[in-house]
Amino acid sequence: MLTATILTVSDSRHLAEDGSGALIKARLLENDVTVIDHRIVVDDQVQIQAAYLSQELMGADLLIINGGTGVAQRDVTIPAITPLLTQQIPGFGEAFRALSFKEIGTRALASHAIAGFNLYNQLTYCLPGSKNACQTALDQLILPELQHLIFERSNQRKDLHHHAH
Repeated sequence: MLTATILTVSDSRHLAEDGSGALIKARLLENDVTVIDHRIVVDDQVQIQAAYLSQELMGADLLIINGGTGVAQRDVTIPAITPLLTQQIPGFGEAFRALSFKEIGTRALASHAIAGFNLYNQLTYCLPGSKNACQTALDQLILPELQHLIFERSNQRKDLHHHAH
């Protein structure tokens, strides 16, 4: 059974009105992924990193962060998370923008979306905050490859966690 945590980056949303986080949670549960934590973190690079690192310690297979991926000055999710990924999956962002371009046109070009693995081989996705963007990413890119990507790194994860304890 795979496990996941969801971090929603927002200065204004609370869990009760976190539509994108709720959508991510529902889609994961429908695909037999247990969501072990779902929290809101403000648009602040240090706080995003602190929340992300605390999630690492919880040992989830999958970490999904949504929000704060645009080009506004307050959008700091990508610079916060990028240095914490030891290996990126560039094809994810490329494919996401290509799909988004079909849906929203040139606005998709300003969208940052990244995926990769951190030091603990946890699969991480940073998605835009819009529900449509999250649904596109989950249904067309994340869920179809989830088992395969995690399986590819699972043996290395066990080794790392074994050495860490």
